[in-house]
Amino acid sequence: MRCYFLFLAMLSALLAVAFGAFGAHGLQSILSPKMLAVYKTGVTYQMWHALGLALISILRTQFPDEKLLYWAGWLMFTGIVLFSGSLYLLSLFSLNWLGMITPFGGLAFISAWGLLSVYAFQKNSLT
Repeated sequence: MRCYFLFLAMLSALLAVAFGAFGAHGLQSILSPKMLAVYKTGVTYQMWHALGLALISILRTQFPDEKLLYWAGWLMFTGIVLFSGSLYLLSLFSLNWLGMITPFGGLAFISAWGLLSVYAFQKNSLT
């Protein structure tokens, strides 16, 4: 089964740039400073984790059967959707209940980076 992590990474980066521009030019006069900061946090985390997902994609070209990379990629993408997505919706629509979803995205990010750490440790131990 093929995973499309590079596609998902580039799409996430593209959307982070688009959402960032929209926030800077279209939302500055609409959102409160607090909600604009929430929105910007979503953009920042989306871009950094899009780059992390691109790294996973590159590593998977070298080690396509590595299960840790497979799961790290899906966790990273899930984190982007849950964490950044919930922050965008929370800031734009004042849906406070979405604040309960954001930590699950954060947990997905932490888990993805944890799996990458285990992978790096194992690769370092084997050489």
